[in-house]
Amino acid sequence: MFEKICELLAEKFDADAASMTMDTKIKEDLNADSLDIVELMMDLEENFGISISDEEAMKMSTIGDICKYIEENQ
Repeated sequence: MFEKICELLAEKFDADAASMTMDTKIKEDLNADSLDIVELMMDLEENFGISISDEEAMKMSTIGDICKYIEENQ
């Protein structure tokens, strides 16, 4: 799942998936703005068949946070 998330982020933010870690910060390291975050959450919902509330989305700052949320809610 980590690899799939990194591929999704790499494509969305034109970044190198191989350089991403669980500690990679979405806003700071990938330069995501608020619109990017909303689009990312929609992509994650579609790809993993989950629902992410706005409150939960606000808590996710790293790739590790996203992985943990998906594992717990899939």
